Amino acid sequence: MKNLSLFKMVELPIIVLLVIVLQISCTQEPQLWKVQSEQLVITDYVKSVPEKYSEFETLLQNADLTDLLSIRGPFTLFIPTNDAMKAYYKQIGKNSLSNLSVAEQKELAYNHLISNQISTGDVQLGALRDTNALGDFLVTEFSGSDIIVNKHSKIIDRDILCANGICHAIDQVIAPLKSSIYDVVAADPAYKLFAEGLKVTGIKDTLQVIRFPFGKKSARTRFTVLAVPDTVFNRFGIHTIEELIAMFTKAPDSVTYLNNGFYRYMEYHCMAETYYLSSLNTQLYPILSYDNNISVEVSTDYKLNVIKKTGKYTGFIVPSSNIPAKNGALHTINGLLPVIQPDPTVFTFETTDYFDMKQGDYFGKYYIKWSDGQNTFAKVKWEGDYLQYYYKNHNTGDLMNWDCLNMNGFWWCEITTPKIMKGQYKITSNLWSGQMNYEVYVDDVKTADILITDPAKSTSWGEFDWKKTEEHKIKVVNTTWGMLFWDTVIFTPIK
Repeated sequence: MKNLSLFKMVELPIIVLLVIVLQISCTQEPQLWKVQSEQLVITDYVKSVPEKYSEFETLLQNADLTDLLSIRGPFTLFIPTNDAMKAYYKQIGKNSLSNLSVAEQKELAYNHLISNQISTGDVQLGALRDTNALGDFLVTEFSGSDIIVNKHSKIIDRDILCANGICHAIDQVIAPLKSSIYDVVAADPAYKLFAEGLKVTGIKDTLQVIRFPFGKKSARTRFTVLAVPDTVFNRFGIHTIEELIAMFTKAPDSVTYLNNGFYRYMEYHCMAETYYLSSLNTQLYPILSYDNNISVEVSTDYKLNVIKKTGKYTGFIVPSSNIPAKNGALHTINGLLPVIQPDPTVFTFETTDYFDMKQGDYFGKYYIKWSDGQNTFAKVKWEGDYLQYYYKNHNTGDLMNWDCLNMNGFWWCEITTPKIMKGQYKITSNLWSGQMNYEVYVDDVKTADILITDPAKSTSWGEFDWKKTEEHKIKVVNTTWGMLFWDTVIFTPIK
Protein backbone atom coordinates (compact mmCIF):
# COMPACT_ATOMS: atom_id res chain seq x y z
CA MET A 1 0.00 0.00 0.00
CA LYS A 2 2.86 2.31 0.84
CA ASN A 3 4.26 2.10 -2.67
CA LEU A 4 0.86 2.09 -4.33
CA SER A 5 0.30 5.62 -3.08
CA LEU A 6 3.68 6.88 -4.22
CA PHE A 7 3.89 9.61 -6.82
CA LYS A 8 7.19 9.78 -8.67
CA MET A 9 8.60 12.09 -11.29
CA VAL A 10 11.29 10.55 -13.45
CA GLU A 11 13.97 13.07 -14.35
CA LEU A 12 16.72 12.37 -16.89
CA PRO A 13 20.01 14.28 -16.93
CA ILE A 14 20.24 16.84 -19.75
CA ILE A 15 23.10 14.93 -21.42
CA VAL A 16 20.93 11.77 -21.57
CA LEU A 17 18.07 13.74 -23.11
CA LEU A 18 20.49 15.13 -25.70
CA VAL A 19 21.65 11.65 -26.69
CA ILE A 20 18.06 10.45 -27.04
CA VAL A 21 17.13 13.41 -29.24
CA LEU A 22 20.15 12.89 -31.47
CA GLN A 23 19.34 9.21 -31.84
CA ILE A 24 15.78 10.01 -32.91
CA SER A 25 16.81 12.46 -35.61
CA CYS A 26 20.22 13.64 -36.68
CA THR A 27 18.71 16.37 -38.83
CA GLN A 28 16.94 18.25 -36.02
CA GLU A 29 18.68 20.56 -33.61
CA PRO A 30 17.79 19.61 -30.04
CA GLN A 31 16.00 22.29 -28.05
CA LEU A 32 17.25 21.88 -24.49
CA TRP A 33 15.39 23.39 -21.56
CA LYS A 34 17.57 25.88 -19.71
CA VAL A 35 17.32 25.88 -15.93
CA GLN A 36 16.38 29.45 -15.03
CA SER A 37 17.88 29.18 -11.55
CA GLU A 38 21.28 27.96 -12.77
CA GLN A 39 24.13 29.44 -10.68
CA LEU A 40 21.61 31.12 -8.35
CA VAL A 41 21.44 30.37 -4.67
CA ILE A 42 17.94 30.22 -3.17
CA THR A 43 18.03 33.81 -1.89
CA ASP A 44 18.93 35.14 -5.33
CA TYR A 45 16.36 32.96 -7.07
CA VAL A 46 13.50 34.25 -4.90
CA LYS A 47 14.71 37.81 -5.47
CA SER A 48 14.92 37.27 -9.24
CA VAL A 49 11.16 36.72 -9.62
CA PRO A 50 9.58 39.73 -7.82
CA GLU A 51 6.35 39.50 -9.80
CA LYS A 52 5.73 36.14 -8.10
CA TYR A 53 7.60 36.16 -4.81
CA SER A 54 8.30 39.73 -3.65
CA GLU A 55 6.12 39.29 -0.54
CA PHE A 56 7.93 36.14 0.52
CA GLU A 57 11.30 37.69 -0.32
CA THR A 58 10.48 40.48 2.13
CA LEU A 59 9.50 37.87 4.70
CA LEU A 60 12.88 36.14 4.29
CA GLN A 61 14.64 39.46 4.84
CA ASN A 62 12.63 40.27 7.95
CA ALA A 63 13.29 36.77 9.32
CA ASP A 64 17.06 37.14 8.73
CA LEU A 65 17.11 34.12 6.42
CA THR A 66 18.61 35.69 3.29
CA ASP A 67 22.19 35.11 4.46
CA LEU A 68 21.45 31.52 5.49
CA LEU A 69 19.85 30.75 2.13
CA SER A 70 22.92 32.12 0.37
CA ILE A 71 25.30 29.50 1.79
CA ARG A 72 25.98 25.94 0.76
CA GLY A 73 22.94 24.13 2.18
CA PRO A 74 21.33 21.95 0.96
CA PHE A 75 17.89 23.40 1.67
CA THR A 76 14.30 22.91 0.54
CA LEU A 77 12.13 26.02 0.46
CA PHE A 78 8.39 26.13 -0.18
CA ILE A 79 7.61 29.55 -1.67
CA PRO A 80 4.06 30.95 -1.50
CA THR A 81 3.14 33.28 -4.35
CA ASN A 82 2.28 36.93 -3.77
CA ASP A 83 -1.41 36.10 -4.12
CA ALA A 84 -1.04 33.31 -1.56
CA MET A 85 0.67 35.65 0.91
CA LYS A 86 -2.05 38.31 0.56
CA ALA A 87 -4.77 35.71 0.99
CA TYR A 88 -3.05 34.56 4.18
CA TYR A 89 -2.97 38.09 5.63
CA LYS A 90 -6.72 38.32 5.07
CA GLN A 91 -7.29 34.87 6.58
CA ILE A 92 -5.57 35.82 9.85
CA GLY A 93 -7.14 39.30 9.99
CA LYS A 94 -4.08 41.32 8.95
CA ASN A 95 -3.70 43.95 6.22
CA SER A 96 -0.08 43.26 5.27
CA LEU A 97 3.12 41.53 6.29
CA SER A 98 4.11 44.53 8.39
CA ASN A 99 1.17 43.83 10.71
CA LEU A 100 2.87 40.60 11.86
CA SER A 101 5.38 40.83 14.69
CA VAL A 102 9.02 39.90 14.06
CA ALA A 103 8.50 36.65 15.98
CA GLU A 104 5.43 35.80 13.88
CA GLN A 105 7.31 36.52 10.66
CA LYS A 106 10.23 34.31 11.69
CA GLU A 107 7.86 31.50 12.62
CA LEU A 108 6.10 31.79 9.27
CA ALA A 109 9.36 31.79 7.29
CA TYR A 110 10.89 28.89 9.24
CA ASN A 111 7.72 26.87 8.65
CA HIS A 112 8.51 26.80 4.91
CA LEU A 113 12.18 25.78 5.24
CA ILE A 114 13.79 22.33 5.52
CA SER A 115 17.53 21.82 6.06
CA ASN A 116 17.83 19.14 3.41
CA GLN A 117 17.08 18.79 -0.28
CA ILE A 118 13.77 17.07 -1.00
CA SER A 119 12.48 16.77 -4.55
CA THR A 120 8.93 15.82 -5.48
CA GLY A 121 10.25 12.39 -6.43
CA ASP A 122 10.86 11.82 -2.71
CA VAL A 123 7.29 12.69 -1.70
CA GLN A 124 5.08 9.95 -0.26
CA LEU A 125 1.62 9.67 1.24
CA GLY A 126 2.35 10.76 4.79
CA ALA A 127 5.00 13.33 5.62
CA LEU A 128 8.36 14.54 4.38
CA ARG A 129 11.26 12.63 5.89
CA ASP A 130 12.84 15.71 7.52
CA THR A 131 11.20 18.23 9.83
CA ASN A 132 11.10 21.92 8.97
CA ALA A 133 13.09 24.62 10.77
CA LEU A 134 10.46 24.68 13.53
CA GLY A 135 10.86 20.95 14.16
CA ASP A 136 7.46 20.14 12.63
CA PHE A 137 6.68 17.54 9.97
CA LEU A 138 5.12 18.74 6.73
CA VAL A 139 2.33 16.40 5.62
CA THR A 140 2.08 15.38 1.97
CA GLU A 141 -0.66 13.72 -0.07
CA PHE A 142 -1.87 13.55 -3.64
CA SER A 143 -4.88 14.85 -5.52
CA GLY A 144 -4.59 13.27 -8.94
CA SER A 145 -1.15 14.34 -10.12
CA ASP A 146 -1.01 17.28 -7.71
CA ILE A 147 0.99 17.26 -4.49
CA ILE A 148 -0.70 18.83 -1.46
CA VAL A 149 1.26 20.00 1.59
CA ASN A 150 -0.35 20.14 5.05
CA LYS A 151 -3.80 19.43 3.60
CA HIS A 152 -4.18 22.77 1.78
CA SER A 153 -1.09 24.03 -0.10
CA LYS A 154 -0.68 22.75 -3.67
CA ILE A 155 2.73 22.68 -5.30
CA ILE A 156 2.26 24.64 -8.54
CA ASP A 157 5.90 24.84 -9.68
CA ARG A 158 8.03 21.95 -8.56
CA ASP A 159 11.74 21.07 -8.34
CA ILE A 160 13.23 24.50 -9.06
CA LEU A 161 16.93 23.68 -8.84
CA CYS A 162 19.21 26.19 -7.15
CA ALA A 163 22.91 26.13 -6.37
CA ASN A 164 22.26 25.32 -2.72
CA GLY A 165 19.03 23.35 -2.79
CA ILE A 166 15.60 23.14 -4.31
CA CYS A 167 12.42 25.27 -4.26
CA HIS A 168 8.75 24.45 -4.74
CA ALA A 169 6.20 27.19 -5.42
CA ILE A 170 2.87 26.75 -3.61
CA ASP A 171 -0.56 28.32 -4.03
CA GLN A 172 -1.30 28.74 -0.31
CA VAL A 173 0.79 29.67 2.70
CA ILE A 174 1.63 26.75 5.01
CA ALA A 175 0.22 28.02 8.28
CA PRO A 176 2.37 27.21 11.36
CA LEU A 177 0.95 24.49 13.57
CA LYS A 178 -0.34 25.73 16.92
CA SER A 179 -2.64 23.09 18.41
CA SER A 180 -1.72 20.02 20.44
CA ILE A 181 -2.82 16.62 19.20
CA TYR A 182 -5.62 16.52 21.79
CA ASP A 183 -6.92 19.94 20.78
CA VAL A 184 -6.96 18.86 17.12
CA VAL A 185 -9.07 15.83 18.07
CA ALA A 186 -11.39 17.85 20.33
CA ALA A 187 -11.94 20.53 17.70
CA ASP A 188 -13.42 18.03 15.23
CA PRO A 189 -17.05 17.06 15.99
CA ALA A 190 -16.47 13.74 14.23
CA TYR A 191 -14.53 12.57 17.31
CA LYS A 192 -16.81 13.86 20.07
CA LEU A 193 -16.97 10.57 22.02
CA PHE A 194 -13.30 9.76 21.52
CA ALA A 195 -12.25 13.25 22.69
CA GLU A 196 -14.48 12.90 25.75
CA GLY A 197 -12.82 9.56 26.50
CA LEU A 198 -9.37 11.17 26.43
CA LYS A 199 -10.68 13.88 28.74
CA VAL A 200 -12.31 11.73 31.42
CA THR A 201 -9.29 9.37 31.63
CA GLY A 202 -6.89 12.31 31.99
CA ILE A 203 -4.87 11.21 28.95
CA LYS A 204 -5.68 14.56 27.37
CA ASP A 205 -3.33 16.23 29.86
CA THR A 206 -0.40 14.28 28.43
CA LEU A 207 -1.44 14.84 24.84
CA GLN A 208 -1.69 18.60 25.39
CA VAL A 209 1.95 18.89 26.45
CA ILE A 210 4.03 20.22 23.54
CA ARG A 211 7.26 21.07 25.37
CA PHE A 212 8.62 20.24 28.80
CA PRO A 213 11.82 21.13 30.70
CA PHE A 214 14.71 18.80 29.87
CA GLY A 215 18.09 19.62 31.34
CA LYS A 216 18.99 23.20 30.57
CA LYS A 217 16.47 23.50 27.75
CA SER A 218 13.09 22.15 26.71
CA ALA A 219 12.22 19.05 24.72
CA ARG A 220 9.41 18.34 22.24
CA THR A 221 6.79 15.67 22.73
CA ARG A 222 5.75 13.37 19.87
CA PHE A 223 2.53 11.33 19.76
CA THR A 224 0.30 9.46 17.32
CA VAL A 225 -3.44 9.17 17.96
CA LEU A 226 -5.58 6.50 16.28
CA ALA A 227 -8.99 8.12 16.65
CA VAL A 228 -12.27 6.22 16.45
CA PRO A 229 -14.97 8.45 14.92
CA ASP A 230 -18.48 8.61 16.38
CA THR A 231 -19.85 6.83 13.31
CA VAL A 232 -17.90 3.70 14.25
CA PHE A 233 -19.03 3.82 17.88
CA ASN A 234 -22.61 4.33 16.68
CA ARG A 235 -22.41 1.08 14.69
CA PHE A 236 -21.90 -0.72 18.01
CA GLY A 237 -24.85 1.04 19.67
CA ILE A 238 -22.66 3.55 21.52
CA HIS A 239 -23.98 7.12 21.51
CA THR A 240 -22.91 8.54 24.89
CA ILE A 241 -19.68 8.60 26.89
CA GLU A 242 -21.42 6.57 29.61
CA GLU A 243 -22.21 3.81 27.10
CA LEU A 244 -18.62 3.91 25.83
CA ILE A 245 -17.18 3.57 29.33
CA ALA A 246 -19.57 0.75 30.19
CA MET A 247 -18.41 -1.23 27.16
CA PHE A 248 -14.87 -1.53 28.56
CA THR A 249 -15.14 -1.39 32.36
CA LYS A 250 -17.42 -2.19 35.26
CA ALA A 251 -15.63 0.42 37.37
CA PRO A 252 -16.67 3.79 35.87
CA ASP A 253 -15.45 5.66 38.97
CA SER A 254 -11.79 4.67 38.41
CA VAL A 255 -11.26 5.42 34.72
CA THR A 256 -8.20 7.57 35.51
CA TYR A 257 -6.26 4.53 36.78
CA LEU A 258 -3.83 2.69 34.50
CA ASN A 259 -5.32 -0.75 35.15
CA ASN A 260 -8.91 0.32 34.48
CA GLY A 261 -10.31 -1.32 31.34
CA PHE A 262 -11.55 1.94 29.84
CA TYR A 263 -8.28 3.76 30.55
CA ARG A 264 -6.43 0.87 28.89
CA TYR A 265 -8.73 1.10 25.88
CA MET A 266 -8.21 4.83 25.37
CA GLU A 267 -4.46 4.62 25.97
CA TYR A 268 -4.18 1.80 23.43
CA HIS A 269 -5.05 4.34 20.74
CA CYS A 270 -2.16 6.64 21.68
CA MET A 271 1.30 5.77 20.38
CA ALA A 272 4.50 7.01 21.95
CA GLU A 273 6.06 8.61 18.85
CA THR A 274 4.85 10.48 15.77
CA TYR A 275 4.12 8.21 12.82
CA TYR A 276 2.63 9.31 9.53
CA LEU A 277 1.59 6.64 7.01
CA SER A 278 4.87 7.04 5.13
CA SER A 279 6.86 6.16 8.26
CA LEU A 280 4.91 3.02 9.21
CA ASN A 281 6.51 -0.37 8.59
CA THR A 282 5.49 -3.94 9.31
CA GLN A 283 6.38 -4.21 13.00
CA LEU A 284 5.13 -3.63 16.53
CA TYR A 285 4.76 -0.06 17.82
CA PRO A 286 4.62 0.81 21.54
CA ILE A 287 1.66 2.59 23.10
CA LEU A 288 1.99 5.52 25.49
CA SER A 289 2.94 3.50 28.57
CA TYR A 290 5.30 1.23 26.58
CA ASP A 291 3.81 -1.85 28.26
CA ASN A 292 1.85 -3.04 25.22
CA ASN A 293 2.10 -2.77 21.46
CA ILE A 294 0.05 -2.32 18.31
CA SER A 295 0.87 -4.55 15.39
CA VAL A 296 1.18 -2.82 12.01
CA GLU A 297 1.34 -4.64 8.68
CA VAL A 298 1.99 -2.64 5.51
CA SER A 299 1.05 -4.65 2.43
CA THR A 300 -2.04 -4.14 0.29
CA ASP A 301 -3.30 -1.81 3.02
CA TYR A 302 -2.19 -0.31 6.31
CA LYS A 303 -3.37 -3.02 8.71
CA LEU A 304 -3.64 -2.83 12.49
CA ASN A 305 -3.68 -6.01 14.61
CA VAL A 306 -4.33 -8.53 11.83
CA ILE A 307 -6.07 -11.67 13.05
CA LYS A 308 -4.10 -14.47 11.39
CA LYS A 309 -6.91 -17.02 11.30
CA THR A 310 -9.43 -14.74 9.61
CA GLY A 311 -7.27 -12.06 8.00
CA LYS A 312 -9.48 -9.37 9.55
CA TYR A 313 -7.89 -6.15 10.76
CA THR A 314 -8.57 -2.53 11.69
CA GLY A 315 -7.72 -0.15 8.87
CA PHE A 316 -7.18 3.57 8.32
CA ILE A 317 -9.67 5.96 6.77
CA VAL A 318 -6.90 7.49 4.68
CA PRO A 319 -8.56 10.79 3.61
CA SER A 320 -9.11 11.57 7.30
CA SER A 321 -5.63 10.51 8.37
CA ASN A 322 -2.20 12.18 8.31
CA ILE A 323 -3.64 15.21 10.10
CA PRO A 324 -0.76 17.22 11.61
CA ALA A 325 -0.62 18.71 15.09
CA LYS A 326 2.16 20.58 16.83
CA ASN A 327 3.10 17.48 18.80
CA GLY A 328 1.84 14.59 16.73
CA ALA A 329 -0.17 12.97 13.98
CA LEU A 330 -3.87 12.13 13.94
CA HIS A 331 -5.23 9.14 12.02
CA THR A 332 -8.83 8.00 11.72
CA ILE A 333 -9.48 4.26 11.94
CA ASN A 334 -12.48 2.24 10.78
CA GLY A 335 -12.94 -0.03 13.79
CA LEU A 336 -12.93 -0.10 17.58
CA LEU A 337 -9.34 -1.44 17.84
CA PRO A 338 -9.85 -3.31 21.12
CA VAL A 339 -6.90 -3.95 23.41
CA ILE A 340 -4.94 -7.13 22.66
CA GLN A 341 -1.38 -8.27 23.15
CA PRO A 342 -0.24 -8.99 19.60
CA ASP A 343 2.04 -11.89 18.76
CA PRO A 344 5.75 -11.06 18.94
CA THR A 345 7.31 -10.12 15.64
CA VAL A 346 10.78 -9.16 14.45
CA PHE A 347 11.82 -6.02 16.28
CA THR A 348 14.85 -4.04 15.19
CA PHE A 349 16.07 -1.51 17.73
CA GLU A 350 18.52 1.26 16.85
CA THR A 351 21.20 1.88 19.43
CA THR A 352 20.78 5.62 18.84
CA ASP A 353 17.00 5.61 19.37
CA TYR A 354 16.96 7.22 22.81
CA PHE A 355 15.02 10.30 23.76
CA ASP A 356 17.91 12.07 25.49
CA MET A 357 20.30 11.34 22.64
CA LYS A 358 17.81 12.66 20.10
CA GLN A 359 17.58 16.05 21.82
CA GLY A 360 21.02 17.14 20.64
CA ASP A 361 21.46 19.43 17.64
CA TYR A 362 23.94 16.88 16.25
CA PHE A 363 21.32 14.11 15.90
CA GLY A 364 20.95 13.07 12.28
CA LYS A 365 23.48 15.71 11.18
CA TYR A 366 27.09 15.20 12.31
CA TYR A 367 29.54 13.46 14.64
CA ILE A 368 29.95 14.25 18.32
CA LYS A 369 32.00 12.60 21.09
CA TRP A 370 31.36 12.13 24.83
CA SER A 371 33.71 11.08 27.62
CA ASP A 372 31.45 10.55 30.66
CA GLY A 373 30.22 6.99 30.24
CA GLN A 374 28.04 6.88 33.35
CA ASN A 375 26.16 10.18 33.35
CA THR A 376 25.75 11.36 29.75
CA PHE A 377 22.73 9.18 28.90
CA ALA A 378 20.18 7.33 31.00
CA LYS A 379 20.24 4.05 29.07
CA VAL A 380 23.58 4.02 27.27
CA LYS A 381 26.65 3.34 29.43
CA TRP A 382 30.24 2.77 28.40
CA GLU A 383 33.87 2.69 29.45
CA GLY A 384 36.69 3.68 27.13
CA ASP A 385 38.36 6.73 25.62
CA TYR A 386 35.06 8.05 24.22
CA LEU A 387 31.67 7.21 22.77
CA GLN A 388 30.92 8.84 19.43
CA TYR A 389 27.61 9.48 17.74
CA TYR A 390 28.64 8.35 14.26
CA TYR A 391 26.74 9.83 11.35
CA LYS A 392 27.08 8.94 7.65
CA ASN A 393 27.95 5.61 6.14
CA HIS A 394 31.71 5.24 5.61
CA ASN A 395 32.66 1.63 4.81
CA THR A 396 30.66 0.23 7.71
CA GLY A 397 27.98 -1.65 5.80
CA ASP A 398 24.34 -0.62 5.85
CA LEU A 399 23.36 1.69 8.67
CA MET A 400 19.73 2.32 9.57
CA ASN A 401 19.10 6.07 9.27
CA TRP A 402 22.83 6.62 8.68
CA ASP A 403 23.91 6.59 12.32
CA CYS A 404 25.29 4.28 15.00
CA LEU A 405 27.42 4.19 18.17
CA ASN A 406 31.19 4.25 17.65
CA MET A 407 34.14 3.50 19.97
CA ASN A 408 37.86 2.78 19.52
CA GLY A 409 40.57 0.96 21.49
CA PHE A 410 39.67 -1.24 24.46
CA TRP A 411 36.15 -0.57 25.74
CA TRP A 412 32.73 -1.88 26.70
CA CYS A 413 29.32 -0.45 25.76
CA GLU A 414 25.93 -1.30 27.28
CA ILE A 415 22.43 -0.31 26.17
CA THR A 416 19.07 -0.80 27.86
CA THR A 417 16.40 -1.81 25.38
CA PRO A 418 12.78 -0.66 25.33
CA LYS A 419 10.28 -3.12 26.76
CA ILE A 420 10.38 -6.31 24.69
CA MET A 421 7.21 -8.39 24.55
CA LYS A 422 7.37 -11.65 26.47
CA GLY A 423 8.19 -14.65 24.32
CA GLN A 424 11.06 -16.63 22.82
CA TYR A 425 13.63 -14.72 20.77
CA LYS A 426 16.92 -15.05 18.98
CA ILE A 427 19.09 -11.95 19.23
CA THR A 428 21.37 -10.82 16.41
CA SER A 429 22.88 -7.42 15.70
CA ASN A 430 24.23 -5.22 12.97
CA LEU A 431 27.57 -4.54 14.60
CA TRP A 432 30.66 -3.96 12.50
CA SER A 433 33.57 -4.85 14.76
CA GLY A 434 36.54 -3.31 12.95
CA GLN A 435 38.58 -6.53 12.99
CA MET A 436 38.23 -7.45 16.65
CA ASN A 437 36.80 -10.15 18.90
CA TYR A 438 34.17 -9.35 21.50
CA GLU A 439 31.85 -10.82 24.13
CA VAL A 440 28.10 -10.27 24.55
CA TYR A 441 26.26 -10.06 27.87
CA VAL A 442 22.45 -9.99 28.15
CA ASP A 443 21.08 -8.98 31.55
CA ASP A 444 24.62 -9.42 32.99
CA VAL A 445 24.92 -13.00 31.72
CA LYS A 446 27.52 -13.83 29.06
CA THR A 447 25.71 -15.26 26.03
CA ALA A 448 28.20 -15.19 23.14
CA ASP A 449 31.86 -15.00 22.08
CA ILE A 450 32.09 -13.35 18.67
CA LEU A 451 35.16 -13.72 16.45
CA ILE A 452 36.45 -11.46 13.68
CA THR A 453 35.20 -13.86 11.02
CA ASP A 454 31.59 -13.89 12.28
CA PRO A 455 29.27 -11.82 10.03
CA ALA A 456 27.07 -9.04 11.34
CA LYS A 457 23.28 -9.50 11.49
CA SER A 458 23.33 -13.32 11.16
CA THR A 459 25.56 -14.22 14.12
CA SER A 460 23.50 -15.28 17.12
CA TRP A 461 23.98 -13.45 20.42
CA GLY A 462 21.84 -16.06 22.17
CA GLU A 463 18.31 -17.42 22.44
CA PHE A 464 15.97 -16.35 25.21
CA ASP A 465 12.58 -17.25 26.67
CA TRP A 466 11.32 -14.15 28.47
CA LYS A 467 8.26 -14.56 30.67
CA LYS A 468 7.62 -10.84 31.14
CA THR A 469 7.34 -7.82 28.88
CA GLU A 470 10.22 -5.71 30.13
CA GLU A 471 13.49 -3.93 29.35
CA HIS A 472 16.79 -5.78 28.93
CA LYS A 473 20.45 -4.79 29.19
CA ILE A 474 22.78 -5.77 26.37
CA LYS A 475 26.52 -5.24 26.77
CA VAL A 476 29.34 -5.62 24.24
CA VAL A 477 32.93 -5.99 25.54
CA ASN A 478 35.88 -6.20 23.14
CA THR A 479 38.60 -8.74 23.92
CA THR A 480 41.05 -7.50 21.27
CA TRP A 481 41.83 -3.89 20.38
CA GLY A 482 39.49 -2.51 17.71
CA MET A 483 36.71 -0.19 16.62
CA LEU A 484 32.99 -0.48 17.30
CA PHE A 485 30.22 0.54 14.90
CA TRP A 486 27.02 -0.63 16.63
CA ASP A 487 23.87 0.07 14.65
CA THR A 488 21.00 -2.21 15.69
CA VAL A 489 19.90 -5.10 17.86
CA ILE A 490 17.47 -7.48 16.17
CA PHE A 491 14.96 -9.58 18.14
CA THR A 492 13.55 -12.45 16.05
CA PRO A 493 10.72 -14.56 17.55
CA ILE A 494 11.38 -18.29 17.73
CA LYS A 495 8.24 -20.07 16.53
